[in-house]
Amino acid sequence: MSTSRENRSVFAALVACLLVSIAQAQSPGEQPASGRHSTAKGPGADHPGVARAWTEDANKHPLMPALRWAKEALQQIEKLDNYTATLIKRERTNGRMGPTECLSIKVRQKPLSIYVKSLGPQSMKGQELLYVEGVNKGKMWAHGVGLRGLLGTLAIDPTDPLAMQGQQYPVTQIGILKLTERLIEIADRDMKFGECKAKWIDHVKINDRPCRCIEVVHPQPRDNFIFHIARIFVDDELNVPIRYERYGWPSAPGGRLLLMEEYTYLDVRRNAGLTAADFDVHNPAYHFRPTDREMAGKSEPHGTR
Repeated sequence: MSTSRENRSVFAALVACLLVSIAQAQSPGEQPASGRHSTAKGPGADHPGVARAWTEDANKHPLMPALRWAKEALQQIEKLDNYTATLIKRERTNGRMGPTECLSIKVRQKPLSIYVKSLGPQSMKGQELLYVEGVNKGKMWAHGVGLRGLLGTLAIDPTDPLAMQGQQYPVTQIGILKLTERLIEIADRDMKFGECKAKWIDHVKINDRPCRCIEVVHPQPRDNFIFHIARIFVDDELNVPIRYERYGWPSAPGGRLLLMEEYTYLDVRRNAGLTAADFDVHNPAYHFRPTDREMAGKSEPHGTR
C-alpha cells in the first residue's frame, strides 16, 4: 500500500515537473528585453560600472517593502521544524545552462539535515545525497547512477569540486530558509545603491497556488548588481517564497534576457513528521551502498579499502 502511495507521489511530482517546464518555455525570460544595454556613467557613480549610491532615507528605497516582508517571513520560516517538497531548478554554471532538475527533498532545520533524490532528468534519476550537520565529519553521502554509480556511495565534502559540478551552490544551501536568507543578503547590499525599481504583482499562480510576485529591476548593468531582473513568488497561504528567478542583462540591446538561476518549490508540506530515520544513511528505503555499516560510520567512500 505504501509503495502504491509512493508511486503516485512520484508520478505527481513528474507531472508538476512537466508543467513547470511548459511554463518555462513561455517565460518572460524568452522575450526580448526592454531598455538600453549600456554602462554609461550615472549621476553620482564613481565610475561607469558602478551604480550611484542611495543618499535618501532608507525607508524610501524601492526595495524596503520587500525587505521588510522578507525579514518578517524569515522569523516564521525559522520556526519550521521540517518539511518536504519537490524542488525544480535550473542553473547556469560556467556560462552554460544546465538541465531542468526535478528533486524530491526532505529538510530538517535543526540540526540542518537534507535528503535529496533526483526524479529527473533520466540521466540523473535515482541519484541520492544525504547531509546531516555535525555528522560524517561534515561530509555528505552521495551516489550516482549509470557509470557514476560504479563509484558506489561516497562520503564527500559538499563544496568539493566533484560535488559542485553543474551547481551554483552546495547542498547545504538547499531549502526555503537558505533561499530567504540569500534574498535578504542581496537586498541589504542593493539598498545601498539607486538605479532600482521594485513592484508587487498580485493574483499570480505557481502550480495552481495563489501567489504574489515581487519584481525587482536594475535597468543598467553595473558591477555591484548581480541581476537585471529578479522575481520572487510568495505563496499567499504559506507566506514563504516558493519560486525565485534571476536574469542577467541581454548580450545585445533588445536581446533575450539571460536566465541565471531558477528555483521552484512545489507541494511544500510543513512539519511533515520527519524523524531521524529520514536522515539516516542506513534507511532501507534509500539506496546508499557503503561497503558495510562500519565504513559508512567512519565516513569513508565505497571501495577505498
